[in-house]
Amino acid sequence: MKKNITISESIIVLLTMIVLLGFSVIKLGLAPQIPILFIIALLILWAQIRGFSWDDIIDGIEQGVTGGIIPIVIFILIGALIGSWIAAGVIPALMVVGFKIISVQFFVPSVFLVCAVIGTSIGSAFTIISTIGIALLGMGNALGIDPVITSGAVISGAIFGDKTSPLSDSTNLAAAISGADLFDHIKHLMWTTVPALIISLVFFAIINPEATGAHTIAINQLQSEISNHFVIGWWQSIPIILMFVCAIIKMPAIGTLLLNISVSVGLIYIQDSHISIQKITNILNNGYILDSADKNLSSLLSRGGIISMMPTVALIIITLSLGGLLMKFGIIQNVIDLATKNINKTGNLVLMTILSGLGVNIFVGEQYLSAILPGNAFRKVYDKKGFKPVVLSRILEDGGTVINYLIPWGVAGSFAAATLGVPTQAYLPFVIFAWISPILSVISGYTGIGIDKKEN
Repeated sequence: MKKNITISESIIVLLTMIVLLGFSVIKLGLAPQIPILFIIALLILWAQIRGFSWDDIIDGIEQGVTGGIIPIVIFILIGALIGSWIAAGVIPALMVVGFKIISVQFFVPSVFLVCAVIGTSIGSAFTIISTIGIALLGMGNALGIDPVITSGAVISGAIFGDKTSPLSDSTNLAAAISGADLFDHIKHLMWTTVPALIISLVFFAIINPEATGAHTIAINQLQSEISNHFVIGWWQSIPIILMFVCAIIKMPAIGTLLLNISVSVGLIYIQDSHISIQKITNILNNGYILDSADKNLSSLLSRGGIISMMPTVALIIITLSLGGLLMKFGIIQNVIDLATKNINKTGNLVLMTILSGLGVNIFVGEQYLSAILPGNAFRKVYDKKGFKPVVLSRILEDGGTVINYLIPWGVAGSFAAATLGVPTQAYLPFVIFAWISPILSVISGYTGIGIDKKEN
């Protein structure tokens, strides 16, 4: 039987997936792992009917999962890092210091700006979410602010930092795919990133709850309870400084995390020389458990560990397997090829590029591929129309990598949900930066603002 999959057949397959995923995850509220497994089973059945061999199927799964090996290892290490940072008092110290430097009156906008500034310095949204993000979430809980709002501000700021930092993997990737100079790319990002920053800041200022005297009492009680369980001192700044140093010297994420975990374990020993190796191992594997009279504090600081990341790792493996099959069967490429045909207006070209990145995020679930696949497909089109490479690189970031945080089964979305303990569907409306970036990019396409053409 023929293996050539038609465009109409590809569209039917993808629409069926959207309906099944949307109904299962959004309507029924199911965890995405089982619906995606069910879709994989249906896709394999369809592939067998269409004449694909089991070798083709296995090869597609292997190719899909291979691209996610490094993120999976990073997630495992972040689980151990969170446990060690709490046990060493780093995250509790961040909370105590945060209450002194962050405006309680304008807490939510402050959270957004802090994550944006530090994220730009570090260049890793995952690191911001899993360290500073947890501390800010605890501060928000003490102020009675809904965790979904705080999570939205944390993730929005982390995305901004990741997007504009020359140390960011996704920023370097978008520039490389389009053939743009890295710093030209970052400068060109400002056409949409600065307006998105301002709009996000105004949004968070509007929804920011009004601080009261009760909030001050709650903060004092929280700080007192933290002091009962952790010894806060200058030494807790060492792992944080080390994170910045590793970013400056461009040490890869895996090396940075391993080094930071080792230093954090050393701090635990310094503070409690009688702690056993078994307890340290348990913290790294199963996370830190806090037994506090303040149940909210116990819930916040009882987290981390390698085991805590396993549901996320399972979801990533399953999602990447599905994405690998869709690419192996040519379904994704068919739809992207269709999107690149007969595009005359610049606005339509930008819109189709954004939609392609969105589609890859939904069906493949991998933020890097959401830039790679549309970038490779549209690069010749942008070049033929005489646009500078920075135009495509900006659009790939606006409509590709940032969107992954809004996908419940996406690598970034599932990570943020697991780390902050807030479902993707819950925080999704408040990650305003990820919403507004692609919209501004489409507007720039139809207005011509920021669409630079090459000189003769």
